[in-house]
Amino acid sequence: MTIAARTGFFANLPILALALASFGIGTTEFVIMGLLPDVATDLGVSIPDAGLLVTGYALGVTFGAPFLAIATSKMDRRRALMMLIGIFIFGNFLCAIAPDYWLLMAARVVTAFCHGAFFGLGAVVASNLVVPQKRVQAIALMFSGLTLANVLGVPFGTALGQEFGWRSTFWVVVGIGIVAAIALYICLPRRIAATGGSLIAEARALAKVQVIFAMLISVLAAASMFSVFTYITPMLQNVTGISAREVTYVLLLFGAGLTVGNYIGGRLGDWRLMPAIIITFVLLIVILAVFAETVTNVIPAVVTVFVWGVVSFALVSPLQMRVVNEATEAPNLASTLNQGAFNLGNAAGAWFGGLAIIHGVSYQDIPWLGAGIAVLALVFSIWSHLMDRRDEVFVETAASA
Repeated sequence: MTIAARTGFFANLPILALALASFGIGTTEFVIMGLLPDVATDLGVSIPDAGLLVTGYALGVTFGAPFLAIATSKMDRRRALMMLIGIFIFGNFLCAIAPDYWLLMAARVVTAFCHGAFFGLGAVVASNLVVPQKRVQAIALMFSGLTLANVLGVPFGTALGQEFGWRSTFWVVVGIGIVAAIALYICLPRRIAATGGSLIAEARALAKVQVIFAMLISVLAAASMFSVFTYITPMLQNVTGISAREVTYVLLLFGAGLTVGNYIGGRLGDWRLMPAIIITFVLLIVILAVFAETVTNVIPAVVTVFVWGVVSFALVSPLQMRVVNEATEAPNLASTLNQGAFNLGNAAGAWFGGLAIIHGVSYQDIPWLGAGIAVLALVFSIWSHLMDRRDEVFVETAASA
């Protein structure tokens, strides 16, 4: 039986195991933000220096993951995933015992290497575990672990680290990784053959215009979100006028929106992929424009933040599927590179937002920056869709000639 032949409950078991691993990976990526003061105090560095642990992780995902993808390109997919979760466990173990700042930075980078490769490879495996009509939903189910990490893993991990020391959080993440590894070992099919041809052929596939467009749209989608989300706390405190404790509850609500959006995105992507992406970008532009107005009032601002979370994450699994569809000769490498694209967008969005603030843009107007980036993503999405339609017309004309 091929893995694509599985349906129903038995198809979901390995995807749920992938989601558990995603939960652990998402928790270790984002929980450091809530632990920065504790890490800085314990290791004797400034908070800005501790903040570079976030940057180091993102760069590790962006630039390190492709090397792991290439290194595992000929490996059985099950074996590759088990190796990657092993790197995750080892990286978090090093984080938990790191005696100084630079060793902690190195441990974060080691852990980040597994992030992009695991999500990239896992997305391809998940999409092949179900019937074609449910491929985007399968990817969304895997990514549900990432959204739950924001809702549950990060706040509980932060609270644990503040109560028992930041290292305790990483020890718990090590435990999550071990449980995920056991689940993957039990639930994944025994043999999942590698797909794709030679590295030269895969490189050619990645050079296709539609593949480049798909990754560029992923970069812009992430940049739109993080140009605003990076500065959401000072926005809510200084413009909306809510306390630091209340901001925590708003961020939990935002995480719930991400979870809902992930589910909706999977459904929409399996309906009609590119139209769903285009419609979602239109909604995103509208929501961000509305946010620039509602941010001055508590209740409208909170409602808008939730809806923004829904719409933003509804793009993730469809964009991941778009890359896989367009890079049929190199699905694993393309899927991994797209994870790097999302993280590149995260860093770029935060930089653009900071640059705008430095040059006098108010916190209230920052959502307009996110909306402008989303407009650019919409343009490329429509352009890509029109190219699809043109190719379909060409094929139909050639077939009838």
